[in-house]
Amino acid sequence: MKLTTWNVNGLRAALGKGLVAWTETHAPDVLCLQEIKARPEQIEKAHLDQLNAVFGQMTWNPAVRPGYSGVASLARVPTEEVRLGIGIPEFDAEGRVICTRHPGFLLFNIYFPNGGRDLERVPFKLDFYARLLELCDRLHFQGENIILCGDFNTAHNEIDLRHPKENAKNTGFLPEERVWIDHYLEHGFVDAYRHLYPERVQYTWWTYRMDARKNNVGWRLDYFLVSEKLMERVEDAIIQEEVPGSDHCPVTLVLRD
Repeated sequence: MKLTTWNVNGLRAALGKGLVAWTETHAPDVLCLQEIKARPEQIEKAHLDQLNAVFGQMTWNPAVRPGYSGVASLARVPTEEVRLGIGIPEFDAEGRVICTRHPGFLLFNIYFPNGGRDLERVPFKLDFYARLLELCDRLHFQGENIILCGDFNTAHNEIDLRHPKENAKNTGFLPEERVWIDHYLEHGFVDAYRHLYPERVQYTWWTYRMDARKNNVGWRLDYFLVSEKLMERVEDAIIQEEVPGSDHCPVTLVLRD
């Protein structure tokens, strides 16, 4: 089973850049998209028809604010259960979470908040991390296996971005942000990619400025955090840095059936 997460930075733009052709070639069983910035009625019918031809179920959770945030989960086989949001209005209004149930696990498609250039949204971001982890703790206590995927908007360690010292006071690499990745790992999750490739340097996001992607000046912001008990099913975690179409690239988790 292949699960792919991808912040497309605007679904309409990504569709115009060949997203459907990519899905046909790479054939993910579930495609989790973040920052879609659109509602389904804003997508061209031809593009919707193409997606429907590939995926048997499409779940949308757009933000209330037009052209902002939003997530969508596309599955080849209809899922057993769908939940939107985490039950907290200030977060759910921004369309940040879809949870779907699959055989043996719950899959969370998440677009974590950005702290903002002036850092004014950092408290909101940290509160989101905390409230989501509370939910995950309850689900783990109930015996659920969980996969969290999406744009975490945080580089965990120095290996996860090209210029750590220069970004130590910037959102995405603040100590108070990074420690939340530690908290998740202390609460029964494993960073699947870093577990498999502890010393590999790859990034999933590059600014559009200064030829950053061409020069590979990037950050690893997109993750799969997997419940410890589920790690025995993980075969690979693949950062597809060669795939264009967004300032992020897709990341795929391969699971044994």
